[in-house]
Amino acid sequence: MKYGYFDDEKQEYVITRPDTPAPWANYLGSPAYGAIISNNAGGYSFAKSGANGRILRYVFNDFDQPGRYIYLRDNDTADYWSASWQPVGKSLDTYKCECHHGTAYTKMFADYSGIHSEADYYVPLNRAYEVWNLKVTNTSDRPRNLTVTGFAEFTNDCNYEQDQVNLQYTLFITQTHFMGNRIRQTINENQPGKDKADGSVAEDRFFGMTGAEVASYCGDKEKFLGRYHNYGNPVGIESGDLGNELNYNENSCGALSAVITLQPGESKDLAFILGMKSDEEAAEIVGSYEADPEKKVEEELSELINYWHGKLAHLHVQTPSPEFNTMINTWNAYNCFMTFTWSRAASFIYCGLRNGYGYRDTVQDIQGVIHLAPEMAVEQIRFMLSAQVDNGGGLPLVKFTHNPGHEDTPDDASYVQETGHPAYRADDALWLFPTVNKYIGESGNTAFLDEVIPYANKGEATVYEHLKMAIDFSMNHLGNHGMPAGLYADWNDCLRLGANGESTFVAFQFYLAMKILGKYAADRNDTEYVKYLEENEDKLAKILQENCWNEDRFVRGFTEDGQTIGKRTDPEANMWLNPQSWSVISGFASDEQADKALDSVYNILNTEYGVMLMDPPYHKHSFDGALMVIYNQGEKENGGIFSQPQGWIILAEALRGHGNRAFKYFMESAPSAMNDKAEIRKLEPYCHGQFTEGKASPHFGRSHVHWLTGTASTVMVGCVEGILGLRPDAKGLKIAPSIPSEWESFTIDKDFRGCHLHITFRNDGHAESGCKSMKVNGKEVDGCYVPAELLTEQTEIEYVIS
Repeated sequence: MKYGYFDDEKQEYVITRPDTPAPWANYLGSPAYGAIISNNAGGYSFAKSGANGRILRYVFNDFDQPGRYIYLRDNDTADYWSASWQPVGKSLDTYKCECHHGTAYTKMFADYSGIHSEADYYVPLNRAYEVWNLKVTNTSDRPRNLTVTGFAEFTNDCNYEQDQVNLQYTLFITQTHFMGNRIRQTINENQPGKDKADGSVAEDRFFGMTGAEVASYCGDKEKFLGRYHNYGNPVGIESGDLGNELNYNENSCGALSAVITLQPGESKDLAFILGMKSDEEAAEIVGSYEADPEKKVEEELSELINYWHGKLAHLHVQTPSPEFNTMINTWNAYNCFMTFTWSRAASFIYCGLRNGYGYRDTVQDIQGVIHLAPEMAVEQIRFMLSAQVDNGGGLPLVKFTHNPGHEDTPDDASYVQETGHPAYRADDALWLFPTVNKYIGESGNTAFLDEVIPYANKGEATVYEHLKMAIDFSMNHLGNHGMPAGLYADWNDCLRLGANGESTFVAFQFYLAMKILGKYAADRNDTEYVKYLEENEDKLAKILQENCWNEDRFVRGFTEDGQTIGKRTDPEANMWLNPQSWSVISGFASDEQADKALDSVYNILNTEYGVMLMDPPYHKHSFDGALMVIYNQGEKENGGIFSQPQGWIILAEALRGHGNRAFKYFMESAPSAMNDKAEIRKLEPYCHGQFTEGKASPHFGRSHVHWLTGTASTVMVGCVEGILGLRPDAKGLKIAPSIPSEWESFTIDKDFRGCHLHITFRNDGHAESGCKSMKVNGKEVDGCYVPAELLTEQTEIEYVIS
């Protein structure tokens, strides 16, 4: 069943049926001011921190309420409806609507009873407040007398948890005031500046209106809704008069009404503005829209769209697959930027209470935007390097208030108490290697290795030395076989192999890290270190071959008491995905091993909705560290189709030249490929989810935890580096696509180091991979590598696949 379609020209997803299986969301704003909005205007806003800067209230795990509501009332008939289908929820036989989710804006179009409305929701570029603009048009043949009301439900405390739970306190610290054309909410008014938003002073909240005079207002939630009413039938809307009530204690809101008369064909623009600013700033912001709200909104929306479309235009593909095109050109890329910005902080699943950035999450998220915005990526790389401890490990959680050079670490009880993270993880710092490598490849900025960046706790070092210390951290934490120790966890938080247990997955990461650093060391003539790395690579390779290869697969690892996890004879969890894909990505597996392992993945783990993380799920034969057994079979890490590793298996197959299988894996897990099966997938068909229920579940194919998942980054890398084969290094660009054999031609436009590359591919022989010939600006070159010196401002590349 379809609920909408992709408009690739405008780079929007258009929802044509509002009764979607779940709230289908979009993100507005920036780290300074964040907002999430559903297709029915549900959602919330926050300044800087979803945990400590919350402005709008939202009830999680419920019915997508409250939100940014705009009500319209016909004053001649007393009939009323909302500019989004919900919360009033008129019959879809008479109420027609569309929701257009775009790049950092959302538009709601509605037609009911001869009135057309268009509501635009956005956060202006580089601003810390939001705008709801409403254009109302009379499409009937008679004059219409309308009341238009905007409603925002404030939290009573900036801290989300305090607002929801500490009711003996938060109900008695807030009040509202009416200031001419806006509601102002104050918190702890007797002690201004005491309320904090992520370390900053939280100002008053405001909700203003321009474009018409305020006819009535309300600052008290109960007075607006009425007792035993709800958001769908507020007393203030039913009566047509908000009563000019304000709040003193209990629950605050902002509600502003305007009464307008429209002649047939006439339109009227009103703008509602919401934020957390001082009264003086609020007055200035609202005032800036008064002269011509329609013009100002058009200018701001245009600026916003040009900014985001400019970012996304740095890579554009045109292939025979519309599902692939729309994800790579727009939605997977935009999803990467949202994850890059918000990490795992705030969605309709994440409540905003994580008080920092997960180290490995953030370092991986960076990879998804490097090819589109290397200048943004390197700033975040610097930040994460400054969260590396001087012993080489990463801080498991990097606080929003991170202060390089002065942080406690997991070695300090104070850090554990504040963050809840009791120990280092095995993989955190190892993600730095592919991320730094991708940045240097994309930018050509090898001087980055010589930049001096502080450690989290004390001291400073060059980037190159930071990477060396990451190697040292793994070398200083080895298990019984000589592989990297499992420590608190590897990538899989539900797999606890023990502090001295060993992870095959992390061992492959470590192998790749030494390969990457070895190239940098060789370029710098650091010969002693090159020798050191080569000796340890060889040593680790021997250990892996002797202990981890199990006929047609690599085992998952070893517990500290010596139990092997992931043997083919185990009754449960005998096949694991990540060791197989990473044996190829790391360059460790022989050709025979690689193909056998990948065939085992396909034959055992693959499903029509993606590849399961492991199988069979744990049920009766788990071990103490198999924490995933707490989940039902087929859910999350217990035999679910975990989404992030889908990108790795796509990349692994592509690196082997298996274009058909790589693309098959993409299509099985791509949200866009499920657009006509929304009732099965449930989540938005334009963003990734954390996991899909596996074949052991009665809801096989249903997906969960939208938007903020590392999947956005891994699938982007798997598609760009794998399927499209764009693999830059410090000296140029290797082009080695692995595509479905049915593709006869496709094109790539890529901005690369100040040059624009237009690459045309021909595949007359229906091959999956291989380079028959390549021309750069009309000249034949050997192989499939484009040295940087051949690039021109406009570079034309012709590539024949064989």
